[in-house]
Amino acid sequence: MSTPKALDLHPDRLFPAEPGARAIARRLYGQVAQLPIISPHGHTDPSWFAGNEAFANATELLLIPDHYVFRMLYSQGIELDALGIPRRDGSRSSVDPRAAWRLFASNFHLFRGTPSSMWLNHVFHEVFGLRERLDAGSADRYYDHITAALQQPGFRPRALFDRFRIELLATTESPLDLLQHHAEIRASGWPGRVVTAYRPDPVVDPEHEEFAASLERFGEITGENVYTWDGYLRAHRQRRAAFAAMGATSTDHGHPTAATADLPADEARRLFEKVARGGSSAAEAELFRAQVLTEMAAMSLDDGLVMQIHPGCFRNHNARLFERFGRDKGADMPMRTDYVNALKPLLDRFGNDPRLRVIVFTLDESTYARELAPLAGHYPALFLGPAWWFHDAPEGMWRFREQTLASGGFYNTVGFNDDTRAFLSIPARHDVARRVDCAFLAKLVSEHRMDEDEAAELAVDLAYRLPKQAYKL
Repeated sequence: MSTPKALDLHPDRLFPAEPGARAIARRLYGQVAQLPIISPHGHTDPSWFAGNEAFANATELLLIPDHYVFRMLYSQGIELDALGIPRRDGSRSSVDPRAAWRLFASNFHLFRGTPSSMWLNHVFHEVFGLRERLDAGSADRYYDHITAALQQPGFRPRALFDRFRIELLATTESPLDLLQHHAEIRASGWPGRVVTAYRPDPVVDPEHEEFAASLERFGEITGENVYTWDGYLRAHRQRRAAFAAMGATSTDHGHPTAATADLPADEARRLFEKVARGGSSAAEAELFRAQVLTEMAAMSLDDGLVMQIHPGCFRNHNARLFERFGRDKGADMPMRTDYVNALKPLLDRFGNDPRLRVIVFTLDESTYARELAPLAGHYPALFLGPAWWFHDAPEGMWRFREQTLASGGFYNTVGFNDDTRAFLSIPARHDVARRVDCAFLAKLVSEHRMDEDEAAELAVDLAYRLPKQAYKL
């Protein structure tokens, strides 16, 4: 029988190799390591915190919700049914959760060097106290240890929320969500701050497979005639107000591109009428999404909600997988994205108004220095979201800082957000971001581009103050 291999988290992970810079990074990290977590954008399930029920087992908690994980496994020929991933119709294969975990564990070597490996090993080590590596030999010990721990009161969602020092956690819901779980959280008296964010994509994207049904439901919920342009806009205002009443401070828009438009009222009305009838072309659907982004900016000036734009993703690229399993199953792909021209209609109208706050993200890293940093470094309304999704790895975070610093600075960025469905990975993701930022700042200090006291203040700003300020928290 082979000796289990130790699972260790080196205290200097992600810090510079050069001793002087590493020492600076250690000191900076000491200023931010224990700061509360501000998680202003993510996709965790509010029902977890409303019901505060025990998570079922290791597979249900750590494998099934995490498309970062099963995406890699699928790329190596492992079918999602074998992992117990629910199908589009809500059914799932009869695979035993333990068997799914064994399959994951026996392939954990596939994640070597990836951010998923860093996040998961942090969870295993820090949350569950495991001290051997996950592999085929330790799979059952891991499964039993984690599943048993999850039945203890200290591993209920609210207890973990407190243990993780989360000061605020934002979830993301569509206008069709009645926010009952958020209402239950508030009524429970639990002091944990869990808020929502307004994600209107299902009633904004005419190419969404459920657009027609969503539009009908939108009208039922709001009591507005959403088949008229004015009624449609009133319905958005009404739902935005309901979200704000449940703590929302932001909206979120996951469009294929960053296109915005500012059509004359009559043209916008005619375009909407065509979209609502279901007869729009791809170009008209794109123009409609673009117009709605500008309308959302106008509403933000009225209700104060911060806009987040997450463009540049070809969603559900794998048609076979989408047909069987639906959205968000690891088949979304980055695309080249234009910002300078795409955002100009919105910025022409609102970009000079400091009351508006638009946070822009990208999956196209080539735009950091060429477009996004210069835009954010000029327009008062525009800010840069952190390295996102495919780029929220240490290397991606470093590239983000390198390419945006010269023309955007640090204070036109908004700190870090984890953007995750994997609740237990939140502390790990924030720890990685804090370590990378401290390493980057240590480089600037060691090159005499910044004094260490300035870097220490900036490290706290990036980890804590900027996200609170950016998201109006």
